[in-house]
Amino acid sequence: MIQCKVINNANHTLEERESLSGTVYIADEEPHVFLQTCNRIELYWGEGTIPEDIIRHLFRVASGLESALIGERAIQGQLKNAYLSACAKYKLPAPLHKLFQTAMHTGKRVRTETKIAQGAVSHSQVTVDILKKEQPDLRQKAVSIIGVNKITEDILKFLTDNQTLTVFLSNRNFEKAARLAATYNGTAIPLQEKKCMLDFTDILITATSAPHTIITPADIPPNKELLIFDLAFPRDVEPSLARRKGIKLYDLESIEGFAKANLQQRTQEIRHAEAIIEEEIAKLSLSLHKPFPNNQFSTIL
Repeated sequence: MIQCKVINNANHTLEERESLSGTVYIADEEPHVFLQTCNRIELYWGEGTIPEDIIRHLFRVASGLESALIGERAIQGQLKNAYLSACAKYKLPAPLHKLFQTAMHTGKRVRTETKIAQGAVSHSQVTVDILKKEQPDLRQKAVSIIGVNKITEDILKFLTDNQTLTVFLSNRNFEKAARLAATYNGTAIPLQEKKCMLDFTDILITATSAPHTIITPADIPPNKELLIFDLAFPRDVEPSLARRKGIKLYDLESIEGFAKANLQQRTQEIRHAEAIIEEEIAKLSLSLHKPFPNNQFSTIL
């Protein structure tokens, strides 16, 4: 039977997700699909029948209904990458193939046939919105970005469009940082020199895949004023910095909270999306020629 374990934003705070992340474990030789995003860690494995609640959950994930930013598009690529990575590493059981292929099809249908993704926000867009609200004069500020990925590149585009003159870009792989910095007229800084970089930084944006914090109180000079956006999971920035005078820290939870007021358009489309999901569940049931079994879905408490 197909099984699933989930740690997500619906059931756990950011701090709880970080502390529980190591408990989602399966032997490496066991064929499985592992999905990790800023909002969730999910593990799918097993053979045979697929419980209906697992199907419904994954279809909702693929459709953006389980995202903190409802309708966000990034989950489609993340789900596809998790599935393809598993396919490259294992000979997955046929039911897992069917489950993930149908989930991706369902997500595509929801975004095509509803308005749930119309004007959909992303963490990068919300960060930009908060920057606009904070109203710093970007032409007079030094902005440091740690991490090279779509999120940081989207923010870089905004900074460039707003004539930000001083942008530092750092990454564990310096060559990646140098290439992106050259594209946007920034300056690449080796990550090991982050402390020196932060001495000159007014706004810090970080979004890496590091398994631990990379910015600690020791990295930031005392009495320094700093606006920080920590878009990483697990967090890149030591949370205690939020208590330091002069520092304003936005982590994933506060960024997502800022965005919720702008989701009315997409929440009105949820019922339409859910109807599509139920239709696809029924189709999958018929294609498997057997009724779904009882609940095998596991949410870690």
